[in-house]
Amino acid sequence: VGSLTGIRAVAALLVLLTHAAYTTGKYTHGFVGLMYSRTEIGVPVFFVLSGFLLFTPWVRALAQGSPGPSLRRYAWHRVRRIMPAYIITVLAAFVLYHFRTAGPNPGHTWMGLLRNLTLTTIYTDNYLFSWLHQGLTQMWSLAVEVAFYVALPVLAYLLMVVLCRRQWRPGLLLGALAVLAASSLAWLTLVHTTDFLPDGARLWLPTYLIWFVGGMLLSVLSVMGVRGYGFLCVPLALVCYLIASTPIAGAPTTSPATLAESLWKSVLYAAIATLVVAPLGLGDRGWYARLLGSRPMVFLGEISYEIFLVHLVTMELVMVEVMHQHIWTGSTFNLFALTLLVTIPLAWLLHRFTRVRS
Repeated sequence: VGSLTGIRAVAALLVLLTHAAYTTGKYTHGFVGLMYSRTEIGVPVFFVLSGFLLFTPWVRALAQGSPGPSLRRYAWHRVRRIMPAYIITVLAAFVLYHFRTAGPNPGHTWMGLLRNLTLTTIYTDNYLFSWLHQGLTQMWSLAVEVAFYVALPVLAYLLMVVLCRRQWRPGLLLGALAVLAASSLAWLTLVHTTDFLPDGARLWLPTYLIWFVGGMLLSVLSVMGVRGYGFLCVPLALVCYLIASTPIAGAPTTSPATLAESLWKSVLYAAIATLVVAPLGLGDRGWYARLLGSRPMVFLGEISYEIFLVHLVTMELVMVEVMHQHIWTGSTFNLFALTLLVTIPLAWLLHRFTRVRS
């Protein structure tokens, strides 16, 4: 579905925009700064898409009474899709930052290389000072994504076989997904009210499971024949975005300081990301689907993963070598536009040589 590819482009561009705003210091500019920071909503959109696209084969199999997807094929496709481009990016970042300095870089060690290559940087205490690499700080979300890949077959088994007993029971399935979403809120409560877990636990899969569940919910609704419409979902998403852009969702940081802020941010982001994907996954063919299914959006969507991988390295190079500016200064729009201009051909080349060929 072309529009589902196009929404990936939107997600990648939003992630690039939030990093451009952070790099130019616009995060501190009141409500506008919070709006910039909330463009990190691109990450939840990616997570909702993963939940929808990867869970749908299990849901369809259950509804049709047919065998579920092959675990071997599923695992191989996930590894083949994610790892080649990722490994190249990590190695290139380590080579590049061997010759240049862009501030503290605790992850630039042999152990940091191993941790980054294995997507295990978030499983540590003192997260910011352990294995975080300057050119790869966005990869925490990819570590969460891969954790979901590992967990999904287990979740599907528990939902389809143990709970539904291989019978198509959509009401029961939807109820179980609601409980699964609530487990994210319970986990947030745990990490905010106890201190026996490492601080990296705030970046583990349970924190963000509610966003994946948004996509899994759409999978069930899709098989049920429910329809979603852009004229309704998109305005609702915008209203939720404006609410999230207030201090209710915390300061402009990945993990808000208080429990209440974390809960609000988690729920609002889940709503926004699910609403923007819903019309595309639930059969809408109106203006929204046509826009995201247009040729430019599909092109950018096809290389969105590679844009996500390389954009921080290219942004730092553009800021220093092209714009000749220091961090926390300059125009967000100029940095965004120039970074995108440099990133697109690099992302295309990376996609061209690592993409999965049929």
